[in-house]
Amino acid sequence: MPATASATRPESVPATASALDPAPVPATASATGPAPVPDAASATAPAGTPVPAEAEDTPPAAEDPVPHEDPTPPDNPAPHPAPRAPELAHTAPARKLSTGRRGPADPVKSLMHRHRELCERAVDPLEIAAGLEAHGVTDRTAARYRHRDVFSLAEELFARVPGVAGEPVGVSFAPARDIETRAAWSLRALLPGAACLATFVALRFTEGVLDGGARLAIGSGGGLLALTALALALRTGPLCADGRSSGATGLFGCWLLGYVLYGDALLHQLLSGGPEGPWDITPAPLLGLAVAVAPAAWCAHLFSVHAHRKLNGSRALEEFAAGVRPLLFAAVAFFLCVLGGLLYLAGLGIGGGGSQAGASALGVLLLLARLLTVHGFPEPAATGLAAACAVEVAAPALVLAGRLPGLDALARPVEVLIGAAGTGAVPAVACGAAALALLTTATVALSRASAHTAV
Repeated sequence: MPATASATRPESVPATASALDPAPVPATASATGPAPVPDAASATAPAGTPVPAEAEDTPPAAEDPVPHEDPTPPDNPAPHPAPRAPELAHTAPARKLSTGRRGPADPVKSLMHRHRELCERAVDPLEIAAGLEAHGVTDRTAARYRHRDVFSLAEELFARVPGVAGEPVGVSFAPARDIETRAAWSLRALLPGAACLATFVALRFTEGVLDGGARLAIGSGGGLLALTALALALRTGPLCADGRSSGATGLFGCWLLGYVLYGDALLHQLLSGGPEGPWDITPAPLLGLAVAVAPAAWCAHLFSVHAHRKLNGSRALEEFAAGVRPLLFAAVAFFLCVLGGLLYLAGLGIGGGGSQAGASALGVLLLLARLLTVHGFPEPAATGLAAACAVEVAAPALVLAGRLPGLDALARPVEVLIGAAGTGAVPAVACGAAALALLTTATVALSRASAHTAV
């Protein structure tokens, strides 16, 4: 083959290969003489042939090892793509194929199975919303289930559960509006006040006529009748706790009521060096508290009714809580005003002294404890009553302990308190502090939707 034939590049060799790799030299050409080296113009592709873009970034061929065992090229070399450099061939990590969205396709379905019993026995979406809130589901949690709030999530759960979807959605949890029902528990709530009033009237008319034993029997019988009437009033109506109240709570309440009757006179005798013989009683505060059972029942009823109306009209838990808190404060303030008036009237009618401040604090404490118990929070109610009893027990115990040699400092706080505000300051401080603590607890607990539905 002539030497000029070796200078002509075969048409089958790609332009990129000719630009980067030396042209293969045939064996015949090497025998006659060296082939001329092509210049830059001859190394480019023919006119009209586009140059690939990757040819600009392809590394030199010197970095790509070429085997030299058989330098003779094939008769018809096939075009091949330019190999990538080893340092670039493995830089891009392998991408995992997406297998779909994580988690269940229907997140509400898993929540429905988790709370299936709650959804099946619910008669209204509001009951499901309250149950979800009691289990820690908030509006932020509902957003993860693609709902704006717990109420919207509860409506979907209520509609999905078999056997409940056909129930009417408009069923309300509000207490019964039956006039006969209201009249029945209202009359029962009046029985403790009526029993106490009848007992005090009987003692007043038998004064100087009957001896001490007969009067003691009348007083004991009247007290037992009043306690029976109180138990009957607490078994029905808005103050009914449905078995949530414990026996310890009843004992705490009896102690607090007994201290209203005897506590102030006992402290007075202890501070004066006694006790010496029987001490006087203060029946007026006890009568006012007994009559106040009926206003307490009505305050609890009104609070429950308006709280359920707020629940029916709310679309978020925060909205419901913001609407219930003023209702609680209004109910407590209204009862305190009514109780103050009843205590004043009882003092005018019967006399006998007694601290109105301590009796008022005790009345508010008992109301808050009962509200918490009725709405499913008996533990803080019992704790508040126990704390008040502990303070009232500690006051006379410290006075007696101060009589021992070297322990007179123990009685100093009680003496200072009574010297500044009288013996009625002890129940006022004890019951007032406990009532304030229960009011704080009730503000948080009773502003939940779960506290106003039967879950």
